[in-house]
Amino acid sequence: MEIITISSKYQIVIPKKVRLLLGLQPGQKLQAIPYQGRIELIPVEPVQELRGAAKGIDRVVKRDADRR
Repeated sequence: MEIITISSKYQIVIPKKVRLLLGLQPGQKLQAIPYQGRIELIPVEPVQELRGAAKGIDRVVKRDADRR
């Protein structure tokens, strides 16, 4: 477990062990989400990395007969 201190400007430093384990890079964006009394930091994925994520998915939307 790593301990983090909040500075007077409400800034934190992510410990080196954690940065290396998660592959975090300088300038990378993280989303901060309050969840059940804690803060979760979620890396924001660049849109380019999501390209092709839905490849092969069926794009046909079946509609009810009364919805045409």
